[in-house]
Amino acid sequence: MAARIRSQRLAYRLGRFLMMAAVALLVALAIGLVWLVAISPGQPHPLRDASGNVIPGSLSERATVEIGGIQQSIIIQSIDPANPVLLFLHGGPGMTEFFVEQDYPTGLEQHFTVVWWEQRGAGMSFSPDIPPETMNMAQMIADTIEVTDYLRKRFSQDKIMLLGHSWGSYLGIQVADAAPDRFRAYVGMAQIVHQLRSEVMTHDYLLGAYRARGDAGMVRRLEAAPVSMENGLSPEWMRLRDAAMHRAGVGHARDISSVVTGIFLPVWRVRAYTLMDKINVWHGKLWSRQFFWEDLLRDDLRARLTEFNLPIYFFVGRHDQTANPELTRAYFDVIEAPLNGFYVFENSAHSPLFEEPERAFSILLEDIIGGQDMRADAE
Repeated sequence: MAARIRSQRLAYRLGRFLMMAAVALLVALAIGLVWLVAISPGQPHPLRDASGNVIPGSLSERATVEIGGIQQSIIIQSIDPANPVLLFLHGGPGMTEFFVEQDYPTGLEQHFTVVWWEQRGAGMSFSPDIPPETMNMAQMIADTIEVTDYLRKRFSQDKIMLLGHSWGSYLGIQVADAAPDRFRAYVGMAQIVHQLRSEVMTHDYLLGAYRARGDAGMVRRLEAAPVSMENGLSPEWMRLRDAAMHRAGVGHARDISSVVTGIFLPVWRVRAYTLMDKINVWHGKLWSRQFFWEDLLRDDLRARLTEFNLPIYFFVGRHDQTANPELTRAYFDVIEAPLNGFYVFENSAHSPLFEEPERAFSILLEDIIGGQDMRADAE
């Protein structure tokens, strides 16, 4: 009898503990949800001066525009909307990048009217109603040209700057080829050339790096995650690649050691996004990838796209192993363009504009815009 009573008391205490734990968890989840909603108004911060005052005449807005028959969203920021327009094409496919500004502020808005467009199927522009058959390169190029024309008309500028990052560089350089008359210049940051070959080179690099570190565990995992030109990328490699690159300091940025802390968590702090937008960042990334990844992997731009009718510039991070710098240099060497420039950022990995913004600005303002202005004056 005594043993049964003790058992009943223990069961009661355990049940009471589990009930209290469940209530505490529900309360924590409710508080977390309220906090997420509170920091997700869906509007970017206004631009302020050093004293904290809103800069008169500045622009910091989120807008939705019909592009390619669907609603797509952009964030525009500028201390002076008369400044040159710069359209930023994010990476992925389907991975937005406005969130990176929180921890790696570029200051683009100080000298440009910078436009952060979230592409068809990505982030703020994601919708389950997007026809899957429209998720193709021809439509993405057409969308980019249509966004460009909207910006040219809105800001009364005949030509704007185009900057593509990673996947955005793969899209951007094809847009530059298709519509050179609309752009002052094209800047490819971490320019994609032949991504499958880059992945093979990255696998070899990481094996060497982890062997040199004496990290036998990672070496075994890499050896069990094959990559080859013949067989492509194994599922094991796709699960391992980001973690292996970030641990080695050759991923999205030199000082991002984890995708979770460096990319996943910052998205949830973006004031310009609603809570649903933040969910859609991840939904859009997963959904968009299936339409473009295989073609992106196997396309060799060096074999088919080398003559351009506008200035072409490449920003390359010395430590980038997402888009191999050697391939980018080899591509640059065969390009024919009215003006061009190849810039290596010694302290950067995949994101030179975010990692070394002062040097990037110096090049954008002095070499690219300043060089073009000097050339125009001479003519």
